[in-house]
Amino acid sequence: MKGITVEHRIARRVASIERSATMALADRARSLKEGGRKVVNLAGGDPYFATPKHVVDAAQGALEEGFTHYTSSRGLPELRAAVANRLQLRSGVTRDPEREIVITPSAKHAVFVSLMAVLDPGDEVLIPTPSWVSYGQMVRLAGAEPVSVPLCADDGFTLSRELLEAKLTRKTKAIVLNSPTNPTGRVLRASELRDVADFSAAHDLVVVSDEIYEDIVFDENRHCSPSEFPECAERTLAVSGFSKSYAMTGWRLGYVSGPQKLMNAVLKVQEHSVGEAGSFIQRGGVAALTGDQSPVRRMVEQYNRHREWAHAALCQVPGIECALPDGAFYIFPDVSGLGFLDSDACAQWLIEKASVIVTPGSAFGPGGEGHIRLSLAASTATVEAGISQLCDVLSTLD
Repeated sequence: MKGITVEHRIARRVASIERSATMALADRARSLKEGGRKVVNLAGGDPYFATPKHVVDAAQGALEEGFTHYTSSRGLPELRAAVANRLQLRSGVTRDPEREIVITPSAKHAVFVSLMAVLDPGDEVLIPTPSWVSYGQMVRLAGAEPVSVPLCADDGFTLSRELLEAKLTRKTKAIVLNSPTNPTGRVLRASELRDVADFSAAHDLVVVSDEIYEDIVFDENRHCSPSEFPECAERTLAVSGFSKSYAMTGWRLGYVSGPQKLMNAVLKVQEHSVGEAGSFIQRGGVAALTGDQSPVRRMVEQYNRHREWAHAALCQVPGIECALPDGAFYIFPDVSGLGFLDSDACAQWLIEKASVIVTPGSAFGPGGEGHIRLSLAASTATVEAGISQLCDVLSTLD
C-alpha cells in the first residue's frame, strides 16, 4: 500500500504564507530558557504590567455570577456603547453602537475579519512598510495580494500620496495603516492622513486602520484616525483593542468600527468564524473603558522612560543611528553601519554574543532591512539589562 502524502492537500493560500516571525522568536526565547540558557527577550510586544485590578475584578465577578455563555456576535451592548463613547471623545468620530461596532476576540482578529470582509481573490492591498508581520499574511489568507509601499528611514518613514500612487493598479482594493506604528514607533501626521484620505477617496479604496497603540504616544504627538476625515469616514474600518493599553494581551479582546454596510460584512465573518468574544472577558473590557484610567497613564510614563533611556544608550554605539519613537513601545535602530550582512545576521549574532533576542528588520518587509526592533514593553530591569548587553557587545565591533 502506497504511503499517503498530504502536502498537496494543504491549501495553496496557507502554503504560501510564513509563520509569524515575532511568535517564532517568542517560541525560541522560551526554548532557550527551558534549555537553561539565560537570555533577555526584547522581541515581544507583551506588556510586563499586571492587568488593572478593577478589570480583573469585573471579569471575576462575571464568572462568579455565571456569566459564561454566548453573547451577541456584535458584543455586549454596554461594551459597544463604551467603545462608541471612546471614539467620540478621542476622535470626534460618531459610530452607532447597534450597527457600526463589533467586539472581537483580539485586535488581531479584528484586522483579519476586516480584510476577509472586503477582499476578493486577485485584489491587491497597499501596505506601507516596514509594518507588522501579520498584515501581508492575512491578506494572502483572504486570497488577495499584499503590495508593499516601502518607506525610507532617511525621511523618518514618511508616507505620501506619491508613494501610494506609485503602487496603485486597477486591482488595488484597500490600504492597511498602522499608527502609532509597529515597528518604527512613528505616529502618522495629519498631513500624511490627509494624503491617505484624498487618495482613498479618489480611487474608491477601503482603509483598514490598526490603532492598537493609540494610547501610547509621547511628547506633543497625537494619535489621529483616518476616520476623522469626512472623505475617509465611510470607507474606514478602524481597529483597536485592550492588549497594549490595558496590559490585557492574554485576554484577547478587541473591536472594529466602521460604516454600517462594511460592518454588516464584518459581522458575517465574525458569526461564521469565532462567533463572539468571551462573555466574562467583555465585562472586563467594559471596566477597562469606563473605569480608572490612571493605570494606563502610569504604563505610558514608564514606556516613555524606557524610550528615552534606550535611545540615549543606543546613540552612544558607533555605527548605530536611532530615531526617538513618537509612540508605541518599540525602538527601531539602524544597524546597517555595523558591518553585518543583513539584519538577520545581526539578530543571530546578538543571540550568540549578547544573549539578547531581538527582531530583525527584514521581518517587517521592505524598508525594514538594516534595522532591528527592540521591545520596550518588558520590565525596567529587563530593558536595561538587554540593551546594556547589546550595546556592550556592539561597541566592541571594529
